[in-house]
Amino acid sequence: MSISQQPPVPISITICGDGGCGKSSITLRLVRSQWTSEYDPTIEDSYSITRKIDGQNYHLSLTDTAGQEEYRGMWASSNLGADAFLLVYDITSRDSLDALQYFNDLIDMEAETRLDNADRAKRAGLSPSSYRDTVSATPGAKTVPPVKIVAGNKCDLQESRAVPAAMGLDWARRRGCGFMETSARLEVNIEETFALIVRRVVEARRMAELGVNENMEMDRRGMTKPLSPLPAGSENEKRAPGMRGPNVDGKIGKGSIWKKLRCW
Repeated sequence: MSISQQPPVPISITICGDGGCGKSSITLRLVRSQWTSEYDPTIEDSYSITRKIDGQNYHLSLTDTAGQEEYRGMWASSNLGADAFLLVYDITSRDSLDALQYFNDLIDMEAETRLDNADRAKRAGLSPSSYRDTVSATPGAKTVPPVKIVAGNKCDLQESRAVPAAMGLDWARRRGCGFMETSARLEVNIEETFALIVRRVVEARRMAELGVNENMEMDRRGMTKPLSPLPAGSENEKRAPGMRGPNVDGKIGKGSIWKKLRCW
């Protein structure tokens, strides 16, 4: 069967972050190519889309979750069962970056559970896929650690920037996350972010199937080794018109660091 005839590969993605950081705007820009300036707090919305990436069709199940603190207790186990997490903050709000720690801690605990499942599967002589089939593929039976990507949204609002790109990148690297800066309003790095997520999930599944989760260099708290950057100047990266990017001090300039920060 050719790749074009194969059914889409399912990947589930949970989008999380503080209220008002642009989670729904990113989701709707991807799903419907829409953007609105009106803010309507989300409790939880689900979407499904199909994308072809590297010649393979993928069925993406997106869950846009509540960011307001009063709704965080509603985070269900089904949210933590995702293959990947997009942690979104607003570059004009330092508090929104700090708020990601809550979600990251939950994801790391889920990653530890999955590593335990992988250990049990290995001791039983089962492959990760066989183990999932044996236990009916319930979310709690997953064996592949989740992918984590941090997105600094609203990168078009450079004049209001409160979180330098270098700070966002450092936060992500210390917690084993990939990193992008996005703008839902100007459609900067939206498709690219989700393509990055898909590729990292595919790689994580491949490594797990080979039984080499340890080579992903995850410790028992689900932390991964800082990810290697994609080549600077990649044609797949977008910027808002006129943006040259921040330098180390967070100011707009020609500093070469910006090329290194766009996608990890």
